[in-house]
Amino acid sequence: MKRLIYFLLFVCVAVFANAQAKYVFYFIGDGMGVNQVNGTEMYRAEIQKGRIGVEPLTFTQFPVGTMATTFSATNSVTDSSAAGTALATGAKTYNGAIGMDDQKNTLQTVAEKAKKAGKKVGVTTSVSVDHATPAAFYAHQPNRSMYYEIATDLPKANFDFYAGAGFLKPTTTFDKKEAPSVFPMFEEAGYTIARGYNDYKAKAGNAKKMILIQEESADQSCLPYAIDREEGDLTLAQITESAIDFLTKGNNKGFFLMVEGGKIDWACHGNDAATTFHEVMDMDEAIKIAYEFYKKHPKETLIVVTADHETGGIALGTGKYALNLKALENQKVSSEKLSKKISDLRKAKDNHVSWEDVKELLSEQLGLWDELPVSWEQEKKLRDEYEKSFVKNKVEFAESLYAKTEPMAAKAKEVIDEIAMVSWASGNHSAGYVPVFAIGAGSNLFIGKMDNTEIPKRIAKAARY
Repeated sequence: MKRLIYFLLFVCVAVFANAQAKYVFYFIGDGMGVNQVNGTEMYRAEIQKGRIGVEPLTFTQFPVGTMATTFSATNSVTDSSAAGTALATGAKTYNGAIGMDDQKNTLQTVAEKAKKAGKKVGVTTSVSVDHATPAAFYAHQPNRSMYYEIATDLPKANFDFYAGAGFLKPTTTFDKKEAPSVFPMFEEAGYTIARGYNDYKAKAGNAKKMILIQEESADQSCLPYAIDREEGDLTLAQITESAIDFLTKGNNKGFFLMVEGGKIDWACHGNDAATTFHEVMDMDEAIKIAYEFYKKHPKETLIVVTADHETGGIALGTGKYALNLKALENQKVSSEKLSKKISDLRKAKDNHVSWEDVKELLSEQLGLWDELPVSWEQEKKLRDEYEKSFVKNKVEFAESLYAKTEPMAAKAKEVIDEIAMVSWASGNHSAGYVPVFAIGAGSNLFIGKMDNTEIPKRIAKAARY
């Protein structure tokens, strides 16, 4: 009898896994390598449960888990545009290309295939809508920095829902010429523009196509880091919830939705471990919303979670057979926000900042000294930086791809990562494997190690585009 029950369960799982995916969720954690995921789960175990081990994220409990390679057509280490194009089209291309092959021919994306198949389509992100990864799903341009030109491709794709922080160059072309704003173009193409979550809720009912971005006063390049979030800030979870709401409105043909956790990459470029782990958890909050939808439609829903590449070469352990991720719970802000607080301190004190002032700020924001013991060598690092940038006024901002940081903030971040026993190989991308997780209709297609170009092909097969 037990054998019969197990056999029937196996058959049910097989039927579900082989069913056609009517609803497709495609989550991409930009920069989210294997150790970003593992580190987040270990961090959660230490801060939430007070134990060594892992506290699983929602997506790591999906029944299918594997890994993918990420190299581009021109380099073993990809950039986000080539990787995004691979994840969108199933083809390798050169670093810098958006939706084009290495001969600059236009490639069809899995999102465009979904639209052609009669599905509603959404492309969303926690960074700007014209950034490399979202752009790779709807635009076709030879250079990822052609933000204006990428934005003008948005209405051509004619997708139903776009969302993110905003647009980087809404009135300036790649060759730095002033051009008509893209927003009237969007409206002429039938898009309703909602600025903020409340504005979306007010306008969604009467909208045929939607672009959801932040309020005009907010940073148009990205949503705030999860660790820095304030009440009223737009979140990736709200974007995901809004996308599902909009794509299911009066629709029984299904949908395709891409959701990018774009700032995992930014935090890794800045070698900021605590902020990275909070960004991974934040994307998991968006995945939870998709998972709740899956539970209502288990036979028709496919959720795939992956990354475009690994960023930073994060190492969990710095020599000792030990790790102290619990130390990171004392970090209250990202290194970028800490940088701003240090700059504000300079202004408030008219550049007459004492060592005690600096210690008090670092204690409040990172827990140094008060909560975390600081070694003589670590304090010397901080004191030497204080002497250089506050006493001698030689302020050399630390630069990562997406941020310029006060030197004291950069040094303090190094110290807390050192206490946590986390290290980084670089401030850029690596060729490390990325994880792939899947659940639902067609998830059996994602078993086994693969290349990133296989992922959109298998999604298209599962959904029968």
